[in-house]
Amino acid sequence: MHAKTQHSIIYSFKNIKKTDIPIAGGKGASLGEMTSAGIPVPSGFIIGASAFDQFLHETALFQDIQAQLDAVNFKDTNSVDRYSNVIRDMIAKTKFPRMLQGEVIRAFKTLHATYVAVRSSATSEDSKTASWAGELETYLNTTEKTLIGNVKKCWSSLFTPRAIFYRHEKKMLGSHISVAVVVQKMIQSEISGITFTVHPVTEDRNQMIIEAAYGLGEAIVSGALTPDSYVIDKRDLTLIDVNLAEQERMLARKGNAGGNVWRPVKKSLQNRQKLTVTKIKELACICLSIEKHYGHPQDIEWAWARGKFYITQSRPITTLKN
Repeated sequence: MHAKTQHSIIYSFKNIKKTDIPIAGGKGASLGEMTSAGIPVPSGFIIGASAFDQFLHETALFQDIQAQLDAVNFKDTNSVDRYSNVIRDMIAKTKFPRMLQGEVIRAFKTLHATYVAVRSSATSEDSKTASWAGELETYLNTTEKTLIGNVKKCWSSLFTPRAIFYRHEKKMLGSHISVAVVVQKMIQSEISGITFTVHPVTEDRNQMIIEAAYGLGEAIVSGALTPDSYVIDKRDLTLIDVNLAEQERMLARKGNAGGNVWRPVKKSLQNRQKLTVTKIKELACICLSIEKHYGHPQDIEWAWARGKFYITQSRPITTLKN
C-alpha cells in the first residue's frame, strides 16, 4: 500500500493525517492521525473516496443516482424510503471495477486477518459542524468473501433514508459528497464502549465519562444495550461516580463465516462491574492523550481484548454549547 500519489486509491493508515478528510473521510483521517500519534489503533487501510467516484463514473451510475435524488419528495417519508431503496439496489447490482477489486483484496491480505471491520467514512463527516455519526454503516466480522459486497454497502449507505434526509436538512443535496471506506483488523472485544472526554450532560470540562459493556461495541453505539458508566475527574483520574448496568446478552462474532450474533453473558458476570478501577484509569489516560492531541473534546470508541485497549474511532464532540 503506497503513500499518497496522484493515482493512488488505497492508503495505509500510517500515510493518512487528520487533514486528509477529502481522501479518507472523517473516520479514516482520524484513524490515520491517531496511528501516527502512537495511539493503539488496530491496523488497517482506507479505500479512498476517489474509488467511489471512479465507480460512479465508470458505470454511469452518477447521473442515474442524481435523477433519483431529484425525484424525492421530502414531505413524504415513503418517497425518501422508496428512492433510497432504488439507489442502494442500483449500487448493489452494479459490477465492482475489476482492477479496483484486485487492489482491495491485495490490501486485505496484507492485514493477515481473517475478519475485518468495514466502515463508511463520508468526506464531509465529523467536522465540528456536521456530524454524520450514526448516519453511515459499519459491517463487523467481514471476511474476504464478504469484503467487496460490504464495501459496496458502505458506499450505498450514503443513500440510506436517514442520510438522504440529513443532507436535505443541511442543504447539502446539491454539494458533492463522496465516501471512503475504512477496512480495519477486527478486534473481538471482550469489553468495549465509548468515552466522552467532556461530561456530555453537565459539560463539565474536568470530567470524562466512560461507558462499557461486554462484547462488540456496535451494541452500545446502536443503543441496543445499556452500558456501565463511570465518571472520572480528569485532573487526578479519581472515580467520581459508578453506575452498573445488568447485562444478560452480548454481541459477538457469529461463527467462521463472519457476521454477528447475540450470545448470553455468563450469570456470574451479569451484575459485575465491566472495567476494574485500574483499567478505567488506563483507558482514561489513553483518551486524555487523544483529547490533548486534537485540542478538542472527543467522542471515542474503544475495545478491550486479550489484555489490551484499542481505539477504533475518535471524533469531535459536536453538541457542546460552551
